[in-house]
Amino acid sequence: MRATVIRAPHDIRVEEVPDATVQQPTDVVLRVLRACICGSDLWAYRGESVRQPGQRIGHEFLGVVEEAGPEVNGFAVGDLVVAPFVWSDGTCTYCAEGLTTSCPRGGFWGSAGSDGGQGEAVRVPFADGTLVKLPSAAASDDRLLTALLALSDVLGTGHHAAIGAGVRPGSTVAVVGDGAVGLCGVLAAKRLGAERIIALGRHQDRTDIARAFGATDVVAGRGEEALAAVRELTRGEGTHGVIEAVGTEQSMRTALGIVRDGGSVGYVGVPHGSGTGVDLGVMFGRNISLRGGVAPVRTYIPELLPDVLDGTIDPSPVFDLSVGLDGVPGGYKAMDERTALKVLIKP
Repeated sequence: MRATVIRAPHDIRVEEVPDATVQQPTDVVLRVLRACICGSDLWAYRGESVRQPGQRIGHEFLGVVEEAGPEVNGFAVGDLVVAPFVWSDGTCTYCAEGLTTSCPRGGFWGSAGSDGGQGEAVRVPFADGTLVKLPSAAASDDRLLTALLALSDVLGTGHHAAIGAGVRPGSTVAVVGDGAVGLCGVLAAKRLGAERIIALGRHQDRTDIARAFGATDVVAGRGEEALAAVRELTRGEGTHGVIEAVGTEQSMRTALGIVRDGGSVGYVGVPHGSGTGVDLGVMFGRNISLRGGVAPVRTYIPELLPDVLDGTIDPSPVFDLSVGLDGVPGGYKAMDERTALKVLIKP
């Protein structure tokens, strides 16, 4: 089969690799219908996260079950399913508590020795604990299928950030970051009842999506300029919650600077220096909570799925460029150069 591999920084290739096969009785083999490139994939692309030459890449996908192991009970050949970006066994104490990303037998797609989502097929370990079934009719609805793909990562991650930020009906929320996760954070905050949502971003095509998703205000500044603008919008107090979806020192300093005393920051940006933006003394004095981390999206999919199916929320606009498998290297280049927000892959 064909799949995307990373050979070196800025060297993404689509190559022939061994076919995905059932190796354990709890496995299924999934034929990929939709996949995408994540902003976090760019850290490996830029050489800031180490990968072995030839390692698979990609962790967001959905597709059709092609083969199921003898101990798979919840799925059959032909089922349309979505995979969260981490597989999990569904039986450990962490899975029972909803923290599927801490499953001792779990793992990330594209990790050494595993299949990545940006290919023709994927071996899925612990299928019963990992996959979520989708209505078969969605396979013939291109827009809906694209929206459902967001359940594999960005929609659930935005939701996780909104929960960490303590979003509740009537609250005021700021979103730091205008990437796909930040935009899904806007969507999540709106869904959870935020009355005012301030999106921080400098790219109009992205802030236009933020407004469509429910943002009431847009702040285009950075650093001190952004702090001053948000404070002005909130009578000098700041926001009840902040969704931090970038992971840098500046984004964390901004988040902590614009949250009001007693507020919460929900952080889901993959950390790249963000720890240096955290001052525990300031947080202590202002009673600021910091909650977040790797989103257990498998836990959130059943809650979010009905709203995607009935159109209450539609994250599909975050995908602004579509490519076939051969176009994946160019898709990485487009996202790295910020000429694309999030690239959809149709193998």
